[in-house]
Amino acid sequence: MFESKLPNLGTSIFSQMTALANQFTAINLSQGFPEFDAPELLKKQLNHYVLEGVNQYSPSSGVPRLQQQIAQLAKRKYAAEIDAMQQVTVTSGATEALFVAIQALVRDGDEVIVFDPAYDSYQPAIELAGGKSVNIALQAPSYAIDWQLVASAINNNTRAIIINTPHNPSGKTLKQHDINALKALVAEHDLYVISDEVYEHITFDDNPHLSVLSDEVLFARSFVISSFGKTFHSTGWKMGYCIAPAALAVEFRKIHQYVTFSSFTPVQHALADMLEQQGEHVDELSEFYQQKRDVLSNALKDSRFTVLPSEGTYFLLLDYSDISNLSDIEFCHWLVEQAGVAAIPLSVFYQQPSSDKVIRLCFAKNEATLLQAAEILCQL
Repeated sequence: MFESKLPNLGTSIFSQMTALANQFTAINLSQGFPEFDAPELLKKQLNHYVLEGVNQYSPSSGVPRLQQQIAQLAKRKYAAEIDAMQQVTVTSGATEALFVAIQALVRDGDEVIVFDPAYDSYQPAIELAGGKSVNIALQAPSYAIDWQLVASAINNNTRAIIINTPHNPSGKTLKQHDINALKALVAEHDLYVISDEVYEHITFDDNPHLSVLSDEVLFARSFVISSFGKTFHSTGWKMGYCIAPAALAVEFRKIHQYVTFSSFTPVQHALADMLEQQGEHVDELSEFYQQKRDVLSNALKDSRFTVLPSEGTYFLLLDYSDISNLSDIEFCHWLVEQAGVAAIPLSVFYQQPSSDKVIRLCFAKNEATLLQAAEILCQL
């Protein structure tokens, strides 16, 4: 009999809710992908390079021109001095980068601290590496990290801490006191950090993104991961990257070469052009998405939902306690089947399901879609 290496995993909730949205012709605010298209220049340049015959393997670590543009972006945004050739690795999506970083770090018996609600790829990757995820639950509505609790969870087997800022699904961002606390624990216990920063360019209300790249001491023990899919509205292209100190990048690349070897060549050239010619796109993302957040949250002011603050990402949390006593999974099924709006229950992001009555909406949609969904939700 075949024995599964991940016996407790089934179809993801994202696939389930999207399928239900399609089945019931519902407005899909569940899965986190934009309803609008990638920038015209990016599409044009992709087409250009495909037609020019730039269709063979790139170097495993990435097209050098793109590596240079990534390093320049890190310097412009975070004053980070990055060696493009030695420290930047282009990957087939941020999920690949997360998987490879975890495989590079985690050994049999190692423990990795993860903060719930957490992106669903962390724990399986840790387990496949022979490690154990130690999940620390964050509580609504603040989703703040209790660093004393983190310190008490560290033992001789603790290898790394995974952080995610801006945070999916809560929309919270780490503050300077969080970075200081993390830095102290890493130094005291000789730990490593995997910093998931895929929403780094989407923060609101003049709230800065505090990248690990900004802190030389912390970065010296970190893998920092980002996503072109989030930045350029092109999640289906599955393009991301990892920036790490040279010694860690060497270990990262050893595994990366046997996962994908290299990533989609023509789009790497197109991304380099995009960063070089329209770098302002990155700077305009926060305002672009803040407007969408505000459209949805303002439209829900007269609803019976409690709208929780979103400091970044393109997600908004709603507390439905005044509407239903159903569990969040049951409520999301009812919502899509009876009301025609698809959302994600927050409990699926926890190792030990939370009893909070909170759901997640994605507002990376056109304004008409957001207003239509809000109109339905206000009637509940």
